[in-house]
Amino acid sequence: MGWLKKLYNWVLSWADTPYGEPALFINAFAESSFFPVPPDALLIALSLSRPKRAFRYATISSIGSVVGGAFGYLIGYILLDSVGMPILKAYGLVEKYQHVSALYNQYNALAVGIAGFTPIPYKLFTIAAGACRINFVIFLLASFVSRSARFFLVSTLLYIFGERAREFIDRYFNWLALAFGVLLVGGFIVLKFAVK
Repeated sequence: MGWLKKLYNWVLSWADTPYGEPALFINAFAESSFFPVPPDALLIALSLSRPKRAFRYATISSIGSVVGGAFGYLIGYILLDSVGMPILKAYGLVEKYQHVSALYNQYNALAVGIAGFTPIPYKLFTIAAGACRINFVIFLLASFVSRSARFFLVSTLLYIFGERAREFIDRYFNWLALAFGVLLVGGFIVLKFAVK
């Protein structure tokens, strides 16, 4: 896993250059379809270095991630066998792909929404969404809501609490993501019963 740590450090090094914002967009785009390093690390580094731009960085991450998710969707929709499966195999996600496909058949946009916020590799969900022919507009909306919620939560905490927030996010990110996932599911359940 030494290569992954080197890759992570390389991503972080972009925070100290004038190209931090384009690098953040590219990282968010790539992570949603084929790249292993989430944009959160660069988002945190940039937001800590310039707290007043934290929400701008969250916007860049959100847009990059949704556009990258659309690219992942197209990989699954058009190039699953030739491109999608090799990507999933490279990260050991083929078995999980079967499980995600079943989730899509049952929960559709809810699966996208939860995956977009959690630390689960988002590329798995974007490629599977295309392969399962999830409604593209619903996919984009669920991606936008969940990815924006994730990145704006991080940026808001960093804007308010600075370095202390970074330490808290690093330590408890999985628990925070789980709590948000529970709230998101609860919201969908309430919405389902309210519409009836």
